[in-house]
Amino acid sequence: MPLALVGVWEELEDIFGGPPASGPSNSSASPSLSPENLVTLGGPPASGPSDLSASRSVSPENLVTELFDVPGKLTHVGSQGKAQMVDVSPKVDTKRTAVASCKVILGKKVFDLVSANQLAKGDVLSVAKIAGITGAKHTGNLIPLCHNICLSHVHVDLTLNHGDYSVDILGEASTTGKTGVEMEAMTAVTVAGLTVYDMCKAASKNIEMTNVRLERKTGGKSGEWSRKE
Repeated sequence: MPLALVGVWEELEDIFGGPPASGPSNSSASPSLSPENLVTLGGPPASGPSDLSASRSVSPENLVTELFDVPGKLTHVGSQGKAQMVDVSPKVDTKRTAVASCKVILGKKVFDLVSANQLAKGDVLSVAKIAGITGAKHTGNLIPLCHNICLSHVHVDLTLNHGDYSVDILGEASTTGKTGVEMEAMTAVTVAGLTVYDMCKAASKNIEMTNVRLERKTGGKSGEWSRKE
């Protein structure tokens, strides 16, 4: 038996309280679940380790997921390993919200120009805010497998951070529907951040956009989630 399967078998013994009475060595003569049978899910029991290659094998890393249907599989990957758009029609409509954040590090020189509204392209924060809202509404056109969502609300807030000469961006999206708005919130802050860069790039090419991330979400089957620092 491969050493990797021995380790998985021992873990299953810990979970279920020990091996079958006949022991793993006699599993081929017993109807009890054996490591060989565990890795040939959906097919007949293997007569021995040499027959495993003829059956549909499951890696030890995926064994527990295959057996107990543990959540965590990639929903945008089909059974043949190809990209797919998820069918959300069976889902129930719920109120869904998502909040994302982003930081644009300007440097002192550009930060002072933005603060004084002295850049040639005009009011950086106002233009970036509108760009972020527009970006959220076009998420389905930008991200290939995202659904087109009827957003009920989008809010983008940009705040000058004097501590590190940056712009802190917070974006929120909400809807009532069958799928979440996490991508819409993250697209909003990303497009707003890129707009800040575009508005300021004439003054410096050293601007850095960083820390694009989801902060929290509500609604749907998975319910509430928030980032824990």
